[in-house]
Amino acid sequence: MATGETSTGNIQRGNTLPNGDIYVGNFAGLVPHGFGKYMWTDGTLYYGEWDTSKMTGRGVIQWPSGASYDGDVCGGFIDGTGTFKGVDGSLYKGSWRMNKKHGMGTMVYANSDTYEGFWNEGLPEGFGKYTWANGSTYIGSWKSGKMNGRGVMKWTNGDTLDCNWLNGLAHGKGFCKYASGACYIGTWDRGLKDGHGMFYQPGSKIPCNLEVSECVTDHDVSSASSSGNENVNSGLLFLLQKLCNTWRIRNLFHRPRRISNGTAPVFDDNSGNHLSEDSSTEPLTTGGCLQDSGVDKVLVYEREYVQGVLISEKPKGHDSGMPDSGKTQEHTWQKQAGGPMETIYKGHRSYYLMLNLQLGIRYTVGKITPVPLREVRSNDFGPRARIRMYFPCEGSQYTPPHCSVNFFWKDYCPMVFRNLREMFHIDAADYMMSICGDDSLKELSSPGKSGSIFYLSQDERFVIKTLRKTELKILLKMLPKYYNHVRAYDNTLITKFFGVHRITLKGGRKVHNQVLVELFMYSVYAYVNVIYGFVQVRFVVMGNMFCTELRIHRKYDLKGSTQGRSTKKQNINENTTLKDLDLSYVFHVDKPWRDALFRQISLDCMFLESQSIIDYSMLLGIHFRAPYHLKTSSSHQNSPETGISDTDLLQYGEKSSWKGFLLVAHEPGTTVGGSHIRGSMVRASEAGYEEVDLVLPGTGRFRVQLGVNMPARALKVCEDMNTELKNPDSIEEYDVVLYLGIIDILQEYNVSKRVEHAVKSLKFDPLSISAVDPSSYSKRFVKFLESVFPEQD
Repeated sequence: MATGETSTGNIQRGNTLPNGDIYVGNFAGLVPHGFGKYMWTDGTLYYGEWDTSKMTGRGVIQWPSGASYDGDVCGGFIDGTGTFKGVDGSLYKGSWRMNKKHGMGTMVYANSDTYEGFWNEGLPEGFGKYTWANGSTYIGSWKSGKMNGRGVMKWTNGDTLDCNWLNGLAHGKGFCKYASGACYIGTWDRGLKDGHGMFYQPGSKIPCNLEVSECVTDHDVSSASSSGNENVNSGLLFLLQKLCNTWRIRNLFHRPRRISNGTAPVFDDNSGNHLSEDSSTEPLTTGGCLQDSGVDKVLVYEREYVQGVLISEKPKGHDSGMPDSGKTQEHTWQKQAGGPMETIYKGHRSYYLMLNLQLGIRYTVGKITPVPLREVRSNDFGPRARIRMYFPCEGSQYTPPHCSVNFFWKDYCPMVFRNLREMFHIDAADYMMSICGDDSLKELSSPGKSGSIFYLSQDERFVIKTLRKTELKILLKMLPKYYNHVRAYDNTLITKFFGVHRITLKGGRKVHNQVLVELFMYSVYAYVNVIYGFVQVRFVVMGNMFCTELRIHRKYDLKGSTQGRSTKKQNINENTTLKDLDLSYVFHVDKPWRDALFRQISLDCMFLESQSIIDYSMLLGIHFRAPYHLKTSSSHQNSPETGISDTDLLQYGEKSSWKGFLLVAHEPGTTVGGSHIRGSMVRASEAGYEEVDLVLPGTGRFRVQLGVNMPARALKVCEDMNTELKNPDSIEEYDVVLYLGIIDILQEYNVSKRVEHAVKSLKFDPLSISAVDPSSYSKRFVKFLESVFPEQD
């Protein structure tokens, strides 16, 4: 064993440690310091810099398996920049933190795929580019190792898809440019086209603002299509490295531990998830195309897909024969890209109201939750059962400082709604995180006919709606009976209320004028009271009955009346809620389900009639399933969440023709999560009257309840309620999943409604108008729904 003195004054020697490890190098006293070589008993070797017994500085690590690392280490961890060579031939160059890839880096996998971009805790996350060995590329956002967010995928055949992505699959609004020059603008769901869209034939004039996402240019996409590091876009690399430099300063206060030999790639190869495209860029049907001899005009088609299957197509019009077609198409694309709602941001017209609402709910829920749960008492109801608090901007003894305007907060009947949330299995922490978390609320882009403003929580579990003062009085008046009704009937279809609140804004004239102008823009002045310089806005928090992983293809608001109950065709889009006369389907459901459904509808209507409520409606959401024999192979691939075997799928295919669903015995804990967990499950006759789950191959397993995840068979019996089918011999039939509930239950049959009934009866059939007495309204409502859900022969 040699010893000596180095030029730095450190002693250089070698030693065998009691555990069998060997160190040869510089010491400072009794601890390694400077340059040295350390070998573990399992054969792992490190040679490089040390700092007071910790591997810190530049060094090389070699594992017995053949993997190696050359780069920065800090405090015993791989931390900084370096190169890792895996035993399988993979190579990573880039930033590390605490033994995990973190920051900017480039990974070349064993199968020759490459990823260049940001990493987080060992997985691609942030902005990055993935190039498959066959030349296909994806440039865009990542999360937890999968394509997630906005991004552009380009295949080797020249097809390009600019879309939102979720868990590695196209999911959301987007557009696809085919190599032939054709283009499709629409919506994708789990990698498949789903819903309405516009198809532009090659040579058509597409919207002028239809360009690749801002995160990627056409040059980036084309340069990324070739494999290898030599073709990496230098501008993209410089931008990513510049951003990464801000991540380099870290506080490292962790206990050192041995470096593990992790060599497996973290990215699952999705090269098989090819774009679900048409077999041809030509339209499927041309019999209805408009023709104009002598003029070459190319049509644009409106299409509708269900799980990747094209179920309808019709010509939209000539791209050169319509005035201002460019503006029209541009507006259509902007409308589709924006969607039916927008996230509230700082500077948004509803920003202050959102902040006040979140502050108030966080305060009152946090105050009422620690109170021991008890049965409600009579003094828990009524307008005097409330929590009031003033929220100044600078904060107070009871409230935190905030960046909104000064406001007063009132929470009505807090103990009652606390018990209702418990009754509906809404956890207090989840409730606050959903509405008051770091994410902003979403605002519906256009209010309903009533003029209410609607907000959604980011997870879309809860709907927040503005109330008139008269509606608030009705709700507080009926609340005791409502509480007893929903407690007695856990399968009630009536709207679930979780809280009622009032915000009173206190501020200068500038604040008042700003809020009033914003509310006037919505035509909701009836929902605001201005009293002695104070602006008052009331809100109710409700459950969102369309909170589901399934896409809702059609929505109907059904009252049972006919006067004014249709929608102008030019106003209809995929986000429109249709009305009674627009309904063109009847629905066949299992007999026990239908009996239970109408038993509950009758009980709910009896309750509403006892409270003199009218103008309520059945909100019906329909999820269409593609005809099984038309589904592409990718549309019913097994999903790990479903737990379905190939044998189950075979049995699924052998079901009777009108019930193309797989129903299995319910198993707690196996269904897809959702907000509809209260209520007993319905029993299926074909399953021996057992409680069942609905299994949708490639999607998930869903708990079947009354009005939630209900399988049915939809038969198209007319074009709409006033138009018969053009070809009655060919009846369209679809497997559907239904969601339904009774909404708008805060309108009494008062003097104004009696006058409305008398006036409209002079011009229209008294039975066709909405404003009728509660008894007549209830009977007509049930009778209409019985025609929508007819008994089977």
